[in-house]
Amino acid sequence: MRFSHVVNVIAQDAGPLAERLRAFGEIAWLAEGRAFDIGCDGDPAAVLAAARQAAGDLAELGADVNVVATAGRKKKLLVSDMESTIVSCECLDELAAIAGIGPQIAAITERAMKGEIAFEGALRERVGLLKGLPLTALHQVMAEKVKLIPGARELTATMKANGARTLLVSGGFTWFTSRVKEMAGFDEHQSNTLHDDAVALTGTVGEPILGREAKLQALESGLKRFGLEASQALAIGDGANDLAMIERAGSGGGLGVAFHAKPLVAAKAAHAITHNDLRAVLYLQGYREGEIVLL
Repeated sequence: MRFSHVVNVIAQDAGPLAERLRAFGEIAWLAEGRAFDIGCDGDPAAVLAAARQAAGDLAELGADVNVVATAGRKKKLLVSDMESTIVSCECLDELAAIAGIGPQIAAITERAMKGEIAFEGALRERVGLLKGLPLTALHQVMAEKVKLIPGARELTATMKANGARTLLVSGGFTWFTSRVKEMAGFDEHQSNTLHDDAVALTGTVGEPILGREAKLQALESGLKRFGLEASQALAIGDGANDLAMIERAGSGGGLGVAFHAKPLVAAKAAHAITHNDLRAVLYLQGYREGEIVLL
């Protein structure tokens, strides 16, 4: 019998969770001891609530439990945020630390990512505070701080091997996204432009600023360009400016994934990966261990 949905469970040690959830149905391992599915029907929200309750304390178990539709599960378009999603840092905050104003800028970043203040105005304000910072600081951040989150390259390589297009869309800066695009294996990148005088930052950024609505538009444009339906999209991010594209993908039958996200985003996203790395996004799509492209 084909089920309409699966309960998808991912944890560093998923064995005990499999025992707890056997009452829901047959366990189908995607990665032995790490990720499994259980076929299910009925209301997805009700199934999810019951499964999470039966699993117990997800934080303590390091577990991510989601309910995913089985139809078209492997997506054909990945639209991903960069900072704190593909790489582990916030580049602007790292530049601020070099400039000696780290706490001041980090506080603005945090409020913007929580949705407390508009992203566009917050970006202008933060960039303005960096006026005069030597361009060598960008190279320093890239060399010392920009590190891929585990599973990033496997995520893009595996999806591309299965015919997907991959787009890196960031509220950050092209100076970084162009380099991370190559590091992580994305097809394309889109972000904001930092202005400089060939020696130092001028304190301004190119307009219009790529923020929440621009990220949503990047998703819509990608679907149109590649002749895809919303159900074939996967959008992933962690901050408030990612929420529109995450909700669009999730409500359209695709996957809208909050990845180690701020509470506002995690509460509204259709799917969440909170305790595992980016390989979990492949398990969420039903990829088995042997299908993952290892790099």
